[in-house]
Parts: sequence; structure tokens; C-alpha cells
Amino acid sequence: MCRLGTPAGELITRTVEAVGASEARVRLEGEGFRVFSVLAPNQGGAAALPSLIRRGGGENNNGQARIKTGDFLLFNQQLAALLRAGIPILQSITMLGRRAPNAKLRVLLTDIEERIRGGAALSQAFAAQGDAFPRIYTASMLAGERSGALDEVLRRYVEYVRRGVEMRRKVRGALAYPMLLLAASFAMVIFLTLFVVPRMSTLFAGFGRELPTITVIVVSGSTFVATNLYWIVPLLLIAGGGFYYWSRTPDGQIKIDQTLLKLPIAGKLLQQLAVTQATRSMATMLAGGITLVESWEIAAESITNRALRARSSAVLPMIREGRTFTDAVESAGWLPELARDMIGVGERSGSLREMLEEVASFYDAEAEVRLEQLTTVLEPVILLVMGGIVVTILLSIYLPIIQTISTASTR
Repeated sequence: MCRLGTPAGELITRTVEAVGASEARVRLEGEGFRVFSVLAPNQGGAAALPSLIRRGGGENNNGQARIKTGDFLLFNQQLAALLRAGIPILQSITMLGRRAPNAKLRVLLTDIEERIRGGAALSQAFAAQGDAFPRIYTASMLAGERSGALDEVLRRYVEYVRRGVEMRRKVRGALAYPMLLLAASFAMVIFLTLFVVPRMSTLFAGFGRELPTITVIVVSGSTFVATNLYWIVPLLLIAGGGFYYWSRTPDGQIKIDQTLLKLPIAGKLLQQLAVTQATRSMATMLAGGITLVESWEIAAESITNRALRARSSAVLPMIREGRTFTDAVESAGWLPELARDMIGVGERSGSLREMLEEVASFYDAEAEVRLEQLTTVLEPVILLVMGGIVVTILLSIYLPIIQTISTASTR
């Protein structure tokens, strides 16, 4: 595989049959090409992908934060359109780099442009940006270069990202109202506890009679909180900070994800979303011509639930040992039986990629149904719990007043 510069200034990749690299270089230079690199079949292509996957980037992992999904999606849509129009890769990157609305993306594209001018392949230039671009993206790009259908691979990747964005948008939209309801209820409880009840307690002291049990409990709790805020608030902040840092550790992340999987309804929803992530990622990889082993290695990383990702670690060694993908996936123990059956049918019929897309679409729809169930249950639960707390506080306030008025009217 050779990286060449044409007399017109374009960068292309061409496969040449020759006895050695020197013969290929002499022949290509004789045809007017500028030769940037010559790789034997065991050096480029298939061998390059695992190296790129395992390093998690290129030769210069600069630790850049990833680009926002919206800007990244727009960039890939434009890049695919320019490539379909026949514009050379280097010129396309230059044009998009100058017009990119995101300053961080402009900086990255400038570095990518310089690397391509220096003879690097497009996938290598993107991989060299470290964590700025996901591995599935750089692997897809390498597969597109190998197959000569980079624009088609980019189109598939754009569709993959778009579906993921749509699902996240649906999840956020469905949970927005329950979370707003919870926040409003919590704010009301704090207001009643810290401001209303302590002031009413001075009024109750003048009644000169025994207060109801519920009033005594609420007033005592409210008074304790109001008079000890100076150490309760710092304690809560320290506890919250400690939990946050613990949740960022590998052990904390796995334990939290394991707990989430045990929640009713929400646990099934997370599992279905993980099925969708893994199968759609793998279908995208296979469509780009990436091998089964490499596709699963990348797809497993797209699973956001770390507990499920850890349980999927046993799949890769089994595939490498020669076991069927269906048997290997079954060993993970978390994919639903229907998903395993569909994958088995696809593997036996030679249409694994198409069946993986079907699995992703099916569990997309299932996740939407489960999401509706979750929001349907969450709203009344929040109303009942927080409403019960608010009603209890209000009863503790008004019950002594009602009793006092009733006693005065009977005299």
C-alpha cells in the first residue's frame, strides 16, 4: 500500500504489486508520483488497525478533550459530501478547517492538515489527536481508506452518531419533567423546613397546650436542622465531594453501574441501551470491512455501562480461540436471549452485519417503550413521596391552629 502525491497535488492511496518497496518506489516516481510511504501488506491495512486500536490514538496522544457531538456530526456530514463531490482529501480538510465554527476543532484540523501534507494517512492524522476523536471513528476511517469507500464509511458513521444522539435526546426529554418535579418538590420542602416551621414554632409556644405528635416531630427536626446548618452544610458538601471522587474511580464506577442495573425498569432500560450501543457499533465496523475480532474490540468500548463492559471482556479471547461469535457473546451473560438468537441466525446465514443492525433497531424501539414506562412510573412516585412530605409538614403547622380554634369555639 502506497501513499502518493499526484502531479495535481492530490493525496491518494494505491496498492502496487512489486518485488520490494524500492522497486515500487522507482516505478511510481517514474510515473510522476511523489511517494510518501510504501508499506507491505503485513505492515499496512489489517496490521495497522489493531495497533491503532490498542494505542487509543496515534503517535502523539496529546490528551485533547473530545469535540462536541453536534460540531463533530456537522464536520463529518460536510467531509462526506465533499469527498462524494470528488474534492481531494487534503483540500477538503483545508476548507473545513477554515470554516469550522468550533475553535478547538479548527486547531485539530490544522494539525491534521499538516500531518497529511507530511505524508501521513488520513486515519493516522486523526488518530494522532489522541482522545479528541473516538476510536470507532479512526478505525472506520482506516477501513474506508483500505476499501477505497471513505465517503460511504463516513456516511455510515454519521448515521451511527445521529441515532445515538437521537436516543440520548429522547432520554433527556423523557426525564426532564420528572427531574424538574423532583427539584421543585425538594425546594418546597427545604423552604418549609428552614423558614416556615421555625417561625411557626414560636407561635405554637404561646398556645399553652400540648402539641400533636406530628407537630412535635416536625418542629424538632426543623429546629435541629435550622440551628445546625453551619456544620450540616459542610458535612453534606464533604460527603457529596467524597462520593463524586469515589464515583470517578474504576471500582466506584463499576459498583454504581451494577447498582443501576438492579433498579426496576431502569435496569432493563440500561441493558437495552447497551445492546443497542454494542450491536450498532459492531455493525458499523463490519460495514467498513473491519474484521470480527477488531469490530468487537471497538464495539465493547462503546458500552457506557462499565459493569456490562467488564462482563463483555471474556468475549474477545473466545473469538480469538476460534469459538463462534454467538457462543462467545452468550458467555458474557447479559445479552437478552432474543438478541443472542438473532445474532446466531445472522452468523449462520452469513448476514451478521445486517442482523446486528436489526438487533439495534429492535432494542431501540424496546428502549423507547421502557423509557415511557419509566417516566410513567416516576412521575406518580415523585408526586406521592414528595407530596406526602409536604402534606405532613403542612399538617404539622395547621393541626395545632385548627385544634386551638376548635377549642375556642366550643367555650
